[in-house]
Parts: sequence; structure tokens; C-alpha cells
Amino acid sequence: MRVILIAGGWSNEREVSLKGARQIHAALEELGHSVQPFDLNDGFQELARQAEKTDFAFINLHGMPGEDGCVQALLQTMQIPFQGAGPRGSLLALNKALSKQVYRNNGLTTPGWRLVPPEAMSTLAIENYPRILKPNTGGSSLGLYILKDDSDLKEAKQSILPGREFILEEYVRGEEMTCAVLGETPLPPILIRPRKGTFFDYKSKYEQNGAEELCPAPVEREITHDLQETALRAHKILGLKDYSRSDFIVESGGKCHLLETNTLPGMTETSLVPRAAAAAGWDFPGLIRELIRLGLESKGE
Repeated sequence: MRVILIAGGWSNEREVSLKGARQIHAALEELGHSVQPFDLNDGFQELARQAEKTDFAFINLHGMPGEDGCVQALLQTMQIPFQGAGPRGSLLALNKALSKQVYRNNGLTTPGWRLVPPEAMSTLAIENYPRILKPNTGGSSLGLYILKDDSDLKEAKQSILPGREFILEEYVRGEEMTCAVLGETPLPPILIRPRKGTFFDYKSKYEQNGAEELCPAPVEREITHDLQETALRAHKILGLKDYSRSDFIVESGGKCHLLETNTLPGMTETSLVPRAAAAAGWDFPGLIRELIRLGLESKGE
């Protein structure tokens, strides 16, 4: 089958996208497919020209564009199947303030938050610390700040580029965990303990040995069940398909707080979805084969 592998682009997660694409490319060739790599930096017009020559699009984009649904919308209009969420689900999941409202509307537990528009950043004041400040439409923990006092807030304001919207989120103490969904089956949860920082930041995620990632997570059966059921519910209420990964903070008493859901999870050698899939019996080429099967089954709808 002729597969166009879409990666790169111009988001600040470009390098992570390209790194994962190299591993996906090797797996696609191992599976016997003819692979056409495509860097989204070449633009949508060129993407349309290249994609119409192929049978399937494998998307490995992070941030915008890619996770916002625009590439998916283009492929849909061309009737080219792809893996992962469609335009609507992609947009809902990428926008943290929006997805958290959807969680809340459907009874899922998520830390309290408020949206901080670009024009409100300079006058932002906080009464109760600590708080989390993070981009409303970003990933890989880039631009995330843990604010412990007014000096942290001042430093954050000085380093934030104009024009970006953020969410100010309640800080929940606990352990970081994640749970992926493949098809409509939750995979084993992963417990994450960063080695190179106080939280699961960019270095912890993408450097070798950046974090201790225990899969299946060594937690009580009830917590595993809660994580899996919540991840599957988030997947469904956001209207996602094929796969996703939801991130959590789990308090010492076992209460699970849903942070966000990722529609195009990382696919590097250190990424979490391949690790969870391996614990469930899927090697990396097998995971890629299954994602293509799911994408063809739903025909990008």
C-alpha cells in the first residue's frame, strides 16, 4: 500500500514529530508498504498533490497545525483514510479549556481552571498558590510553569511571548499517570516518575532515561480500573477514534484527576503509547499495522 507519512510542520514540537516519524517509517517499510515522507513545512497545496497519489495517510504531527484538525479536514475532503481523530475531535482535545469543560459537563474529574486570554496576561494576579500555568493549545509540556509565589508569576510573564492564551490550573499533588486507548480498549496505565525535573517536562519525556515509566502502573486494581474507564470515557465523549492517550494526576488517596487527552500521542522510542501497547502484547510494527487497520475501517470519518 502507498502511505504518505506526514510529519514536521512549524510547531515548536517539530523535532519530536520528525523523530517519531523516522521510527514509523522503518515500521511501515517492515510491513511492506511504500512510504512517501512529507514535511508539512512544504504546505497544504503540496500535501494535497502528494496525498492524492497515495492509499493512506499516517499522521505524526504534534501541536498546530496537525493536532488542531486542519490536516484531517483536508484529507477528509479528498477521501483519503488516515489514523486517529477527525477534525472535530482533534480540535476539542487540543484546546485544553474546551476539553476540560467537556470533561466537566460529562462528570469527569479535572482540576479547576480558568482561561487567561493574551490581553489578560499582563494583569494576571493569583491569590492562592501553587498554580499551573500552561498554553491552552500546546503539548510536550513546553511553556508550562509551576507557580509557587509572585516571583514565579513575574518570571513567567516576562518569558511568555505575546499573543498566546493560557490556562491557569489548580495544582493537584500526586503522581503522574497516563492511560492510552487503542480502538476502544484501554491499555495498561503507566506510572511516571521524572528523573530530570520536578514534573514530566520536555526533557523527561524525550531524553533517554528522562523518567522512570512503570507499565503496568504498580497501583491498586481500583485505581487501574478508574484510569482505564476515565480514559475510555474521555476518548468517547470527545468523539475520538483509533487511539488516544489521557494524562492524569492521582492523589495519594487514589482520586484520579484528568488533565488532558492527546489525539496524536508521541511515537518515539521513549514514547508512552508504544510502551503501553508493548505491555498489552503489541510490538511497534504491530501497533502501526493496527492503527492502519483502524484508520481504513473508519475511512477517516
